[in-house]
Amino acid sequence: MTAATLDALISEGLTGRRVLVRSDLNVPLKDGAVTDDGRIRASLPVLEKLAAAGARVLVTAHLGRPKGEPDPQYSLAPVAARMAELTEVTVRRAEDLVGESAAAASEELGEGEILLLENVRFDPRETSKDDDERAALAAELAALVGETGAYVNDAFGAVHRRHASVADITAKLPAYQGDLVRDELEVLKRLTETPQRPYTVVLGGSKVSDKLAVIENLMSRADTLLIGGGMVFTFLKAQGYGIGKSLVENDKLETVKGFLAEAERMNCRIVLPTDIAMASAFAADAEVEVLPTESLESGKHGEQALGLDIGPDTAAAFSKEIAQSNTVFWNGPMGVFEMEAFAKGTAAIAEALTATEGFTVVGGGDSAAAVRALGFDEHSFGHISTGGGASLEYLEGKSLPGIDALGG
Repeated sequence: MTAATLDALISEGLTGRRVLVRSDLNVPLKDGAVTDDGRIRASLPVLEKLAAAGARVLVTAHLGRPKGEPDPQYSLAPVAARMAELTEVTVRRAEDLVGESAAAASEELGEGEILLLENVRFDPRETSKDDDERAALAAELAALVGETGAYVNDAFGAVHRRHASVADITAKLPAYQGDLVRDELEVLKRLTETPQRPYTVVLGGSKVSDKLAVIENLMSRADTLLIGGGMVFTFLKAQGYGIGKSLVENDKLETVKGFLAEAERMNCRIVLPTDIAMASAFAADAEVEVLPTESLESGKHGEQALGLDIGPDTAAAFSKEIAQSNTVFWNGPMGVFEMEAFAKGTAAIAEALTATEGFTVVGGGDSAAAVRALGFDEHSFGHISTGGGASLEYLEGKSLPGIDALGG
């Protein structure tokens, strides 16, 4: 069964009808302001498309991990403010999710206007393990759009969750796939089913445990895996190298050894760094020495040093691999890019992706944040995912409840 599309919904006629859209607006905040509006900007095209068709658009989304009750630090108020700055469509905000404010605001909403409901995770039923509790919240959300209403899931970053606003709601309203979800699925299918070779996967981030299933699943599909970030030290220790005080998951050493052997059997090259930026401390002003992988404890700070970025030789080697590839998927920074001293490796990977003629995909989460934080033009990449954990679960071969619920 194929999921119904947004264009199919619009072709039905939307003037005066209310449409509930699940968007991914889980953006970082600082001092009550949005610091990275990438997900807001990615969500706006579908909302604007519906508004232009005359719909009264209600948006439900989560932010952070509130504990099932209202928490001012996780309010979507700053998101509504930023959304209003980014679009010419009128954006209104409800002070609750399914209460009096939401009901009144929905009733007063004009054609071609957007109403952002308060954080859906302020209601414990959203993430409840109890099917009836989730179904009850879904019914209340559906009531806000009425009998002629419809539901659109445009939050790929949430489709791996069996939550009320993601999965259960599809039993209460006619459900449609948003363009953002459609595009993410097309890209991920291309990465897993029809990649143009050579196909290179660049993996970073802090923990190898976060990427175990991805590595296992992609070894049979990719030609080369380039490993950086904090997760690399588990690989290096598994090979017998000293890593100082660098981040390591000792309980994954045997698993990593197995990966190295399995990759060789599958003719998938796992390429590890040849040099690392070793720091005296986890601090922006720490002393830094670039040391060869085989002697990371030989510097001034010996066994107390910790690796916070790949070195320049590795960055150059990884960039060369990327340049020779026709498909590149990148998920996870190469170092602590938030600190300027340890952003060079991540910047080099991003630069290499913009320079290659191949199809390039920047995985969601920290990778997408790094691209924006380091000042790269998002249009220089083939695709920047908003998926985060959902993308990784797809690449692991898992089913996604939100996608299954749409019939896709």
